[in-house]
Amino acid sequence: MLAETIFSAVSVAGLGIAAITAYRKRFLAAARIAAYSLVPIGLVMTGAVEWAFDTAFSPTAWAGFGVLGAAWLLFVSTRAVERRRAGRQEVEKGGKAEPGVVAPAASAPTLGRGQRGATPKPQSAAAADDFSDIEAILKKHGI
Repeated sequence: MLAETIFSAVSVAGLGIAAITAYRKRFLAAARIAAYSLVPIGLVMTGAVEWAFDTAFSPTAWAGFGVLGAAWLLFVSTRAVERRRAGRQEVEKGGKAEPGVVAPAASAPTLGRGQRGATPKPQSAAAADDFSDIEAILKKHGI
């Protein structure tokens, strides 16, 4: 009962602030404030506030949340064990290789160590023309 009274008072105060904002010719802000201030009274009218307070102060409800948490923990842990077990069986059967293992005759990577610090290739004439157009536009606007 007290929560409903508080929520109603908050809604009335918000609507008052919305009215003052509308009086100052800020109608968009006033509509937004009115929308926010109608939420608490809407929650009271739907019964969501009563349900939330009944749930929050009920030991049975908290025990139920504990049981749900334990069920979730069991589910997650069994899935983790199942995935670990399936991964080991594939490696033992030879289905999957370890992530760092490379075949002995594998080709070298396309970018070797010597090529990383190499100078870039000169631009083609078409790419230079593209940049000249951009430079002309920037000069036109004084940039």
